[in-house]
Amino acid sequence: MKRKTTQRDAIQEVFIRQDRPMAVEDILLYGREFVASLNQATVYRNLKTLAEKGWLCQINHPSLGTLYERSGKEHHHHFHCHHCNQLYCVSGCPVSHSPHPDGFIVEEHELFLSGICPTCRKEQALSEHQT
Repeated sequence: MKRKTTQRDAIQEVFIRQDRPMAVEDILLYGREFVASLNQATVYRNLKTLAEKGWLCQINHPSLGTLYERSGKEHHHHFHCHHCNQLYCVSGCPVSHSPHPDGFIVEEHELFLSGICPTCRKEQALSEHQT
């Protein structure tokens, strides 16, 4: 049985407060606000443990690589902002109601949207207006 650690508590707190998919670098950055000595090996080790326990799930994004998010959320997809490079959760699912070829049974799917988030779009409009 693995014991609970201060580092693992810090990593879990990061996911609770951020409530979004994150890369190891983000987890390390935010986690150091709770445990200054947090290092990359510790983050990887704890992510593996938390994923094995079902507390986290892994996302394999085509351009961002491996990210992690809290488990237990309703089925959802993700939006990647090209400007700020953040990955956002998007509720709803256009795929679940779409037709699929006869004879095929869809057991799972993943959909990634990409573009510019509202915050970045607003910042772009402001900077264009100022020039």
